[in-house]
Amino acid sequence: MTTTTDPTDAHPYLRAATAGIRHHARSLASAARADRRHLDNLHEHLTRLHLLLDQVADTVRPEHPAAGRHLAAAHLRLWQAATCLHEAFHTLPAAPDCTPDRLPDGPLVLTICQRHLASGHAIRRKTTPADHGTA
Repeated sequence: MTTTTDPTDAHPYLRAATAGIRHHARSLASAARADRRHLDNLHEHLTRLHLLLDQVADTVRPEHPAAGRHLAAAHLRLWQAATCLHEAFHTLPAAPDCTPDRLPDGPLVLTICQRHLASGHAIRRKTTPADHGTA
């Protein structure tokens, strides 16, 4: 199935991602349960959305400080949601037939942890004041 995008649409990829989330939610509703793979996919989506929101906030904040504050709050809550997904991932048991050493991208547990650590590092670098040698 192919879809055509509207040439006047400024955000076709974001709309496609939103449609993907809707599809995932419908398919999960018919599935027996969520598993680690679902949580990993949701974590990846949230971390990417977090980075996108960060870019949007950077462009909005200088001209509209009040909107920038709201975006900063959304930015923080997305990070909190990603952290909770990361923790839930580690709480769920691995599937009995799981062979992480045979996955093409390596063990799933390493993939989500590496993504989470990289995102956390980027957040701390941006939000933590730099030490300028003042005591």
